[in-house]
Amino acid sequence: MGPVSMPPGSQTPSTAPRSTGSGAGEKGLKTGALGLVSSVAIGLASTAPAYSLAATLGILVVGVGLQAPIITILAFIPMLLIAFSYKELNASDPDCGTTFTWAARAFGPRTGWMGGWGIIVADIIVMANLAQIAGVYGFQLFGLDSLANSTTWTTVAGVVWIVVMTWICYIGIELSAALQRWLLAIEVVMLVLLSVTALVKVYGSNPPSTAITVDASWFNPFEVSSSTAFTAGILSAVFIYWGWDTAVSVNEETADAARTPGRAAVISTVLLLLIYALVSTAAMAFAGVGTEGIGLGNEDNSGDVLSGLGDAVFGTSGFGGFLSKLMIFMVLTSSAASTQTTILPTARTSFSMAAHKALPSHFGRVHPRHLTPTWSTIGMGLASIAFYVMLTAISGNVLADSIASVGLGIAFYYGLTGFACVWYYRKVLTRSVKDFVLKGVAPLLGGLMLLYFFCYGAFDVYADPDYGSTSIDLPIFGKTGGVTVIGIGALLLGVILMLVQWAVQGTWFRRPDVPKEAADPATAP
Repeated sequence: MGPVSMPPGSQTPSTAPRSTGSGAGEKGLKTGALGLVSSVAIGLASTAPAYSLAATLGILVVGVGLQAPIITILAFIPMLLIAFSYKELNASDPDCGTTFTWAARAFGPRTGWMGGWGIIVADIIVMANLAQIAGVYGFQLFGLDSLANSTTWTTVAGVVWIVVMTWICYIGIELSAALQRWLLAIEVVMLVLLSVTALVKVYGSNPPSTAITVDASWFNPFEVSSSTAFTAGILSAVFIYWGWDTAVSVNEETADAARTPGRAAVISTVLLLLIYALVSTAAMAFAGVGTEGIGLGNEDNSGDVLSGLGDAVFGTSGFGGFLSKLMIFMVLTSSAASTQTTILPTARTSFSMAAHKALPSHFGRVHPRHLTPTWSTIGMGLASIAFYVMLTAISGNVLADSIASVGLGIAFYYGLTGFACVWYYRKVLTRSVKDFVLKGVAPLLGGLMLLYFFCYGAFDVYADPDYGSTSIDLPIFGKTGGVTVIGIGALLLGVILMLVQWAVQGTWFRRPDVPKEAADPATAP
């Protein structure tokens, strides 16, 4: 059922109609707007491959050394398993609330609420870093290094990026998808060109002094120095895969909503594996793992390994100089694209939560002409700006630790989705081998892996006061790493907000409406 019919432009966002139904496809969003290609593009762009590699590859090498390529490959396994969870749950119930809706139907509304909050908090936190990267690279692209090094000006530029991307998401899903296809094409072409050029030079007649040839030990996880380093590395690598679920969060706006989003999620994770395996191997072969210059072990490069690598691989003059500039533009567009596609799932999660009475009804409003969430989209933009400006004003160290804490939010709601899939389909797991594997074994293994990484990361690795840039002296626990405090604290904040919503509404929000096929998993695909 669509929104109330009114002449285009006759309503302002504040008076736009609420969703007219809470079921999948009944909330008033624009149906059939996206196909498989657009869905895959959105899923890939949401992970921001260039930005993720620029910000994470150096950290991986510092932590696990030459085994960085195998860590990026192993992190793919839980992601693929959870992607199957999304695919199976979406086939039965293509609701844009994804984890919120599915966990609520499997375990009850309170658990579902926390799943939705996990998506929201992870996205708001990461927006701060995306905006900062976009601001810095925007100035670097035009040679304005003094502005790129200014916290004030990069913050202003980051806020502008958030505003622009929020506006694009507000005026239509089709424009968002078209922009993603172009930005993603530039990104993938440049990453492949960088990797191939680097490998050609490594095995050429005059390799760079930093070059090391690819060795089988790079792909042996048992060569990692310790279980702590291994776990921290996996958590960091999980971050670079995160985002493909955006392809599923726009399911109600996708053609063949029960099938296309799930297929796009699985395809996206496989393509990401190929991209990351190629780039991490080529970058390490060319730059080495040294602690000086362009070496990936140089901690000065840990926040951005691609800009310096681009200059070294392509050169700084002539056509090579143009490609180096294009590398900077690629990371800029990657972070900008991810800024946009981070707004999409958060807006739709809060929109679905409002449709199911789990958030104030204002968040369930739909634009009469653009058929996009209004309050939810604008609210995501404003919350991201507020969080970004607040952390920038407090400390760059706090901002850095907040970004590291995103891994905990990701592990939380991805893992919850895996468990929800197993429990939801528990009655049909013995129906066939396919059901047993795809609806049971794969989601359960994915959920257990992420639960382990969440607990080990939150209560061991990240809790160490020497880990990260900050530590906080807690009343009972003593000095605790800032990454754990921010990550766990953000999730606990969700419990408080859930209770506030309960008190304001006067009663607990209702369990999400269950469609006929969702009521009985035995009838699901």
